[in-house]
Amino acid sequence: MKFTRKSMLFAAITLILGLFLAACAGDPEEDDAGSSDNGETSSEGGGEGGDLVIANNSDAVSLDPNGSNDIPSYDVQRNIYETLIQQDDNVELQPGLAKSWEALEDDLWEFELEEGVTFHDGAEFNAEVVKKNLERILDPDVASAQASLFEMIEDIEVIDDHTLQIKTEYPFAPLPAHLAHPVSNMVSPDLIDEDYAAMEDGKDPGSVINENPIGTSYFKFDEWEPGNYVRLVRNDDYWGENALLDSVTFKVVKEDGTRIAEISTGDSHISNPLSPSDVEQVKQTDGVDVYEAGSVSLAYVGFNMQQEPFDDKRVRQAVSMAIDKDQIIDGIYEGFGVPASGPVPSEIPGFDDSIAGLDYDVEKAKELLAEAGYEDGFSTTIWTNDTRERIDTAVNIQSQLEEIGIDVKVEELEWGAYLDGTANGEHDMFVLGWVSGTGDIDYSLYPLFHSKNLGDPGNRTFTDIDELDDLLDEGRQTPDQDERFDIYKEAQELLVDEAPMINTHYNINLLGVRDEVKGLNQLPTQYLELHEVYIEE
Repeated sequence: MKFTRKSMLFAAITLILGLFLAACAGDPEEDDAGSSDNGETSSEGGGEGGDLVIANNSDAVSLDPNGSNDIPSYDVQRNIYETLIQQDDNVELQPGLAKSWEALEDDLWEFELEEGVTFHDGAEFNAEVVKKNLERILDPDVASAQASLFEMIEDIEVIDDHTLQIKTEYPFAPLPAHLAHPVSNMVSPDLIDEDYAAMEDGKDPGSVINENPIGTSYFKFDEWEPGNYVRLVRNDDYWGENALLDSVTFKVVKEDGTRIAEISTGDSHISNPLSPSDVEQVKQTDGVDVYEAGSVSLAYVGFNMQQEPFDDKRVRQAVSMAIDKDQIIDGIYEGFGVPASGPVPSEIPGFDDSIAGLDYDVEKAKELLAEAGYEDGFSTTIWTNDTRERIDTAVNIQSQLEEIGIDVKVEELEWGAYLDGTANGEHDMFVLGWVSGTGDIDYSLYPLFHSKNLGDPGNRTFTDIDELDDLLDEGRQTPDQDERFDIYKEAQELLVDEAPMINTHYNINLLGVRDEVKGLNQLPTQYLELHEVYIEE
């Protein structure tokens, strides 16, 4: 079956997610009427253009697609680079730099690439460039945090300048979905060569790319002042329709109240994110509104399974059963969350509603602690980054665990240090989240729980269970969908028993947006779509 711009009739192997209709800030009909389809880029007339300022709660960690695995980084990167395949606001796969793709065999895919595409530095985009980028992801010297997304690739063959074939070690239906993940953003081949040369001189992988990222997208890099802002400007030589904005600045504003003040005064146009506790204030403020949309994002509290006492399953179960999730969802997130029974969001194919998490049962929790030898409790720490809801969640966990004799110290870290520390296993408990960014159940489970992915790739609970590894390996290697989902059901049931994390809820995306911002869209993966955004004068 072939996938093209004209025909997007997906076979069963193509994973489709639905039920996400992103709400627009302001009047949707007004936004649609104000959007332009003519590709003009002038900021004068027609309501197009403008310099958009987004107040973000965290800075990007890296501008190299292989340098980190976090939403603040990817939000910036995906406006500089492009992937072969894109996702729409229903997380359905759409052509990107690849105009079509086809499964020639169960383990062989062919991709037809767009012609006439150039990078910001003038380098040509072609099949050799795709091969070079994919090989860089898989290069152990580069140590990409998301290499596991493509570990099944056995061979990459350039057929001609704009045709590429990828052979996998085993049938892997979600390969196109993985190619929509930001780790597969296409980087200028010349920049990759410069980066490798720097590595030979002893510099870290990605050091050159991080300083001056070069992609093919409708914005190009202008300036990064770490801790303060990243600024992008419109790429007037874009191969498709030009962006409408003149520039976009991702401004670091850590405090929720300050972000609200920024959009209230017009110093910033978007608060990303908007705290649930600030929703009513924003709704009552002239000139701003609330943008709300569904997501495939999980909020969780994780245990370090290689640290005592969390190396004991009974302790993990006890802590899980001592936590009333409703206190977190209703008391902290103001009801803007869907209770989570497991790590797989309900919109991901393979989700099984017959699987239930551990019940809230304080008395049973006390029994399990005593059985594990901790009838008098113990002392531990819980880490969080500097986000209000996560800090409040950590404090709530601290309070709830007092009831079963556990003394918890809350430690708040800056975002980059938080990611480094949890990647290195320096924590006991931690509050974090995960986005099923490919739309496939493999990505809901494999990065989070397979022992190959300990630390930075996603497994910050340091789960290392042979039986689980076998199931996750089998799941990604099984072509039959029904058989595959049966395997993942068994894996999810095992995770309930092992309890490496407390799955608190699935997030609802919230933004504060000024009324003059038009054309904004946030995908269920949390990424901001800025191509058609403009500021109405």
